[in-house]
Amino acid sequence: MLSKSSSIAVHQPLLHFLLLLLSNFSWATSSSNSSTPQNFIQCVTINSQLSVPVVTTLFTPNTSSYISVLTSTLSNLRFLEPSFSKPQFIFTPLHDSHVQAAVLCSRKLGFHIRIRSGGHDYEGVSFASHFQTPFILIDLINLRLVDVNIEQNSAWVQAGATIGELYYRISQKSKVHGFPAGICPSVGIGGHITGGAYGSLMRKYGLAADNVLDARIVDVNGQILDREKMGEDLFWAIRGGGGGSFGIILWWKIRLVPVPETVTHFKIGKTLEQGALKLVSRWQQVMDKLDEDLFMNVRFTVINSSCNSSVNQRTLRIDYNALFLGDCNRVLQVVEKSFPELGLERKDCMEMSWAESAFYLFSYGKPVESLLEVKTSPRIYFKAKTDFVTVPIPEEALDELWTRLLKEENEPMIWTPFGGMMSKISETEIPYPHRKGILFMIQYLSTWEDEEDSERHVDWIRELYEYMTPYVTNSPRLAYVNYRDLDLGINEKNTNLLTLTSSDHWGIKYYKKDNFKRLVQVKSQVDPDNFFRHEQNVDGDEAVIQSEFLNDSDAEVNEIAVQSEPSFVRSYSSVIELLEEVQQVYRKEIEAEDSLPSVSEKPVEENVAGQEISAGFDSEGVGVGGEKITRGSSITSVEWDELEIVKVRPHSSRKRDDAEDGACER
Repeated sequence: MLSKSSSIAVHQPLLHFLLLLLSNFSWATSSSNSSTPQNFIQCVTINSQLSVPVVTTLFTPNTSSYISVLTSTLSNLRFLEPSFSKPQFIFTPLHDSHVQAAVLCSRKLGFHIRIRSGGHDYEGVSFASHFQTPFILIDLINLRLVDVNIEQNSAWVQAGATIGELYYRISQKSKVHGFPAGICPSVGIGGHITGGAYGSLMRKYGLAADNVLDARIVDVNGQILDREKMGEDLFWAIRGGGGGSFGIILWWKIRLVPVPETVTHFKIGKTLEQGALKLVSRWQQVMDKLDEDLFMNVRFTVINSSCNSSVNQRTLRIDYNALFLGDCNRVLQVVEKSFPELGLERKDCMEMSWAESAFYLFSYGKPVESLLEVKTSPRIYFKAKTDFVTVPIPEEALDELWTRLLKEENEPMIWTPFGGMMSKISETEIPYPHRKGILFMIQYLSTWEDEEDSERHVDWIRELYEYMTPYVTNSPRLAYVNYRDLDLGINEKNTNLLTLTSSDHWGIKYYKKDNFKRLVQVKSQVDPDNFFRHEQNVDGDEAVIQSEFLNDSDAEVNEIAVQSEPSFVRSYSSVIELLEEVQQVYRKEIEAEDSLPSVSEKPVEENVAGQEISAGFDSEGVGVGGEKITRGSSITSVEWDELEIVKVRPHSSRKRDDAEDGACER
């Protein structure tokens, strides 16, 4: 019989090899003996610069605060229904290194993850699953620092901060700086920018994603990459390529833009009885050509008619909701010259600061301090869809549209004007492609209060969307990824069976073909095993890259089976069996000496997955405040039976280079 020392020498390298092999399979399995919240938090603590307070960062269904944390930023009640999977547990990191460790440990322990920054995802893919697949939620709600540098016309903002918090911090430093993001204060900035992010300054300065200077992202290997380290391809992809595909955004470095100290807001409403049809027809003809300092969207609201008080008759009110970068005198001149039919008068104007205008465009006025309120919009059930228009919709089509809208309630449609800077930026500059030639974007919206009404309202919006087919873009029929719509198609759990033409794939609708093809190629390089995935993530599988619908513009209907899991997963169970057999032999031989291996004071070079526990922590970078980030810790002993960590030893510090969702508009 081998001695204890020789037994260790012979079998431990083999164990490490098998454990390393096993780690490459672990992400594909939904659970394992080591896949518990306790093991996850223990692993994260070892791999993090800072300790992880369990009580304030880890929430399981057995904890009293689980539901309140899950729903804290949720805006769409549809995803609380039993048909949608809920996370096995929620992790709310307090530091960048916690996020790094969460990625590493999720891969090691076989957890599928979802990432939430604000909770406004229209289809809930950031915090719920349509696949019925076990997953955990990494909620960035605690990562909300904003560091504004007026001298450099820039700011670093963490992914968990809201639009409102960003606007407020800018306003406290300057009255003449702004940022072209959305008008819903509770939207999380992390996911917002990943989809492009439009708002009231878009006609002047483009999208939020057009004004990103740098970023920090945790990649699939747990490394923090800035723009220089990630390279221009990945930097291109994360600015409009949608969230949840390429990594976890930690920080955005944004370019601040000049705004006048005084801006003007106005809102003018007309009902159908007051000539709304003619006015909205005229708006379609002139809006993209108006002064780029003027943003004027159109909101359609079903109301009770006041024409006949004895009859409960409904009508449609069309509101022209505007922000002008200047004072009332100038906007009166601009509108009188280009859109006199609106009938704008001085009494309609309200002058204010740019930060104050965010609330007015969101349909109500509040003090600037209210931007710090992180409470989400009123929680409702809703379903949304989007379209883009390049030719004005004829009046006869609008008549039928009004009839259909009157069957719904509340505010069933919003039109957002394009033109200005949006027409000057190339459609391939970032993944967001909706640029020159777009007159306006349509958001269809159905909202309701009772779960029992879900089917009726979803059917209504789908029928409306079908009716609008002749009047919007086609081949492809475009859509906006931040208003995610799973009706366009999803990635199946095990296979993605694509039975569609080149223009039917959801990726082509969101990004157009050239941009989507580039996104797929980037994904194949940075996350080839598709660790970051959800129902509509960009998939870098080779079958997708080579598929006809991306490479043949004249392709007929194709049927392409795309495997979402590597082929070697099929042999996963045999690896486990082999590992168990080796462990049994190893244990029998060392038990002959009546003891287990003693704990070595020398750090073991591999972790439970057979890889360096600190892998991925050598990426250089500092936080906004210039703090040093140290590496994690190494495991010095492992209990092989349970694969649980017994003892850890911190690594020494290392300096890092100074590298530098309610239905809201996003």
